Amino acid sequence: MRYIPHTEDDVQRMLRVVGKPTVASLFQHIPERLRATRPLDIPPLDEGSLLSHLGEIGARSRPAIGATPRDGAALAFLVAGVTPHTIPSAVDALLMRAEWYTSYTPYQPEISQGTLQAVFELQTIVSELFGLAVANASMYDGASATAEAVLMARRVTGRRRALLSGALHPQYADTVATYLAGEPDAEGRIDPDAILPVGADGRLSPQTLEARLSNDVACVVVQSPNFFGVIADLKPRAELAHARGALLVVANTEPVAYGVMKSPGALGADIAVGEGLGLAIPPTCGGPGVGLFATKSDYLRQLPGRLVGETVDKEGRRGYVLTLATREQHIRREKATSNICTNQGLIALAFTIHLCLLGRRGLTEMARLNLSKAEYAKQQLGALQGFSIPFSGPTFNEIAVRVRGGDATRPALRLAEKGIYAGVAATQPGFYTDEKWKDLLIVAVTERHSKQDIDRLARALDEVCP
Repeated sequence: MRYIPHTEDDVQRMLRVVGKPTVASLFQHIPERLRATRPLDIPPLDEGSLLSHLGEIGARSRPAIGATPRDGAALAFLVAGVTPHTIPSAVDALLMRAEWYTSYTPYQPEISQGTLQAVFELQTIVSELFGLAVANASMYDGASATAEAVLMARRVTGRRRALLSGALHPQYADTVATYLAGEPDAEGRIDPDAILPVGADGRLSPQTLEARLSNDVACVVVQSPNFFGVIADLKPRAELAHARGALLVVANTEPVAYGVMKSPGALGADIAVGEGLGLAIPPTCGGPGVGLFATKSDYLRQLPGRLVGETVDKEGRRGYVLTLATREQHIRREKATSNICTNQGLIALAFTIHLCLLGRRGLTEMARLNLSKAEYAKQQLGALQGFSIPFSGPTFNEIAVRVRGGDATRPALRLAEKGIYAGVAATQPGFYTDEKWKDLLIVAVTERHSKQDIDRLARALDEVCP
C-alpha cells in the first residue's frame, strides 16, 4: 500500500466534496461499541515481526457467518524455490514509482536509462552473489535458467550429454529434459542413467560422479543447497568435471544462503543459476520468477539473453546500453544463443532493490538467522517419536524429515486444512516419483519464523501423523 500524506487543507477539501464536517463523521455508521476507544497496544517491533503480529491479531477475527477462527494465524513453511522472506515495505514503495511502469525491453537507450541502470545493478549483484565475472539481464525463472545453462555448456564444449544430480529440484530436471527434447540430436537428451543418485549424506558422491563421467559429457548439474536443503561440497565435483573436459553448472533456489556460504564461482563452478523470487515478491500461483544466471568471462559470447553495459556518451557522461543481445529478436537465428524474450523486469527490480537495502552485512545477518532457526527446527522435528533426519550432510534453511506413518502427503494435506502449510511431500505431484521418498517431508524455515512457530509445527505434525 502506498503512503500518500495529505495536508489539512487537502483533508478539508475532500470533506467538503463528500459533504461531511469531520473525518470522524465518516465512521458514524459503525456502532460505537465496535470503535476503538484507546490507541492500539502495539509493542515496538521490527517491520517483519510487526506485520506478523498484526496478522495474528487479524486471524482472531470471527467471520460474520460460518467457520470458527483457526488456532492462530496461518503458517507457511514453503520450499523449493518459492520460500518467502520478509520483504521490506520500501521495496514495493520504490517499485511503484512511475519510472518503472514501462520496465520491459529497453530498445531505445535514450529514454530507458532508468531501466537499463536497474538491470546493470541486477547483473552486478548476481555476479557478486555467484562469484562469477558476468551475469545476464535475468531469465524467466530458475528452472529455465538451468536448462539454458545446459544448452550453453553444449555450445561451449561441443559435447552433447548432461549429467544431473538426483538432488536437483525435480522440476528443474524436467525443464532441462523438455528443452533437450526440442534439440535435433537425440543422443543429448536426458535418460535415466544421466540422473545421478545421492548418497547417505544427501549429496552426489565424487565416486558416483567419477564413474559416470565420460568424454562426451558437456556438463554436470548440481544444486546447492539442494532440493533436500543439503549443502553440496562443490570443489571436488568441479575438479572431477574439469578433469574430463566438462563444465560444472550449479543451481540454487535460495540465494540468501550465499550470505554465509562460499560462492559457486569461488569453488570452481563455470555457470551458476538460481531463483530469486523469495526475495522479490510473495509466492504466486504459477506466475513469473526471477531467473538468475552468471558465468565466467571466457564464455561471455555464449551467454543467453542480453547483457547491459556501462559506457559514456560523446560528452563524457555515464550511460547504459544493451552491450550484448544474442537472442533471435536481435540477430540471425543461426547465430542466436537463445530465444529468451524478457527479463521479468519489475520482479527482477524488486529483487535488486531488496538486495541493495540489505547490503552485504544485512544479507549475512539474514542468512545467519535462517541457519540458526532451521537448525532449531531440525532438532525439534528429528526428536519427535517415529521421525528422523535422513541425510547427514549440512543443511541451510530447508530440511528433509522422514515422518511417522510412511506417507508425508497425508499429514501435509491435513495441516493445510488447519492453516499450516508444512512444506511439501517429496512425492507429491510434480516432484519425485521414487517410492523411497514417500515418507519424506521438505520443510523450510526462514527469518520469518519464530521459535513459537516452529514449536507449533512440531506439535501439529506429531498430532496428525499416525
